[in-house]
Amino acid sequence: MELQKSLLPRHIRMMALGGAIGTGIFKGTSETVSIAGPAVIFSYLFAGLLLLIVMSAIAEMAIAFPGVNMKGFIHKAFGTNVSFVIGWLYCFMWLVVCVIEVIAAGSFLQYWFPSMSLWSLSFISAVFIVAINFMNVKRYGEFEFWFAGIKITMIVLFVVLGSGILFGIIPSNESDYLQNYVQHDGFFPNGWSGVFSALLIVIFSYGGTELIGLTLSETKDADKVLPKVIKGVIGRIVIFYTLPILIICGLIPWNEIGSQASPFVQVLSAVGFDGAAHIMNFVLITAVLSAANSGIYGCTRMMYSLAAEGEAPKLFSYVSKNGVPLYSVIFSAIILIGGTFVAYFSPDRVFGYLMAIPGFTVSVVWISICLAQVKLRKTYTNLPSFKVWGFPYVTSFTAIALSVSCVAFAFSEQNRASMLVCLGVLIILILCSVFRKKA
Repeated sequence: MELQKSLLPRHIRMMALGGAIGTGIFKGTSETVSIAGPAVIFSYLFAGLLLLIVMSAIAEMAIAFPGVNMKGFIHKAFGTNVSFVIGWLYCFMWLVVCVIEVIAAGSFLQYWFPSMSLWSLSFISAVFIVAINFMNVKRYGEFEFWFAGIKITMIVLFVVLGSGILFGIIPSNESDYLQNYVQHDGFFPNGWSGVFSALLIVIFSYGGTELIGLTLSETKDADKVLPKVIKGVIGRIVIFYTLPILIICGLIPWNEIGSQASPFVQVLSAVGFDGAAHIMNFVLITAVLSAANSGIYGCTRMMYSLAAEGEAPKLFSYVSKNGVPLYSVIFSAIILIGGTFVAYFSPDRVFGYLMAIPGFTVSVVWISICLAQVKLRKTYTNLPSFKVWGFPYVTSFTAIALSVSCVAFAFSEQNRASMLVCLGVLIILILCSVFRKKA
């Protein structure tokens, strides 16, 4: 059986938002703000610009090559070896992201169940996500539509509520919040170097939006739907990150934003809205579970695509009667549930170990997409109506900027362990591709 073309435009839109709006904003903002202070919004804006170009490249290639997904573009441009490495690297990235998301869900659940261990709560979250991914794709899409809708609605409400508190419209425990932007070494406490240092984590935060490139096999009229969806999604993602961060840095001094609870819950609790903090904590849990949900989808569909091209065990291309790549989901489930043991062995440093890994791998995948678009443009039969402007300079600049980010990541001492893991996985995949071709 083949994958079912059951996903609707609203499903695709929410899956892209759901994949991008998760731990990166609800928990990762603690880390990015600690690196760059309030000026971290420039990191998010710059990464948003890079994301827009990457997504535009996907849309252009989708119109030029109907029925081909993101991995297919890379295969057309660079052949089997590169598509094998990038495809499996993408699977690895999503599995790590899913582990991060369910551990984040466990940490948010500890807000209500402080006596329970992080590992046990993360394990329960993982089992819940696995159960959802055994649904048929239309039900999955519908579930994700409402799952992502909850967190987007609450981000909007947070922005409205936070703005009201910030500007004194809603009374709170303190006044003159605006001074938080200029106190504690100012708006740029660590200069522009802090802004660029935070960029890799920000790229991780936006990672997941390119998931649209894998939905092409399960979307009706994808070549017509995709450009419209992308135009709407990118702006929303940037706004959903920058506005909440501005509000958070206004309501709480940037150097007091802790890494234990989410900054969102911390803000609401700090200004005396404890009841609202409980509601927000519920939203945070649904948000990160939604991102994990999108992650399992991305991983399993990439494995299906790899298996269909003979670049993964044929077993992963088996599709059940309800349109689910069954063994791909089972494999992902084993890794996800097993990954929660990281929280058992190192609950205090788990995020520091894991969050930098997807940032590097997302950058590599985005670079591959940009380079594929540069190479494939001359092979188009007809130039698509939707295309990347400023070709080839804009796409090339994006690939270079992402490459610089990867190099900066490699030489960062705090990311040493994560970098060794990333390079180790990359080397193993390259060797596998070489020996596989010889075999």
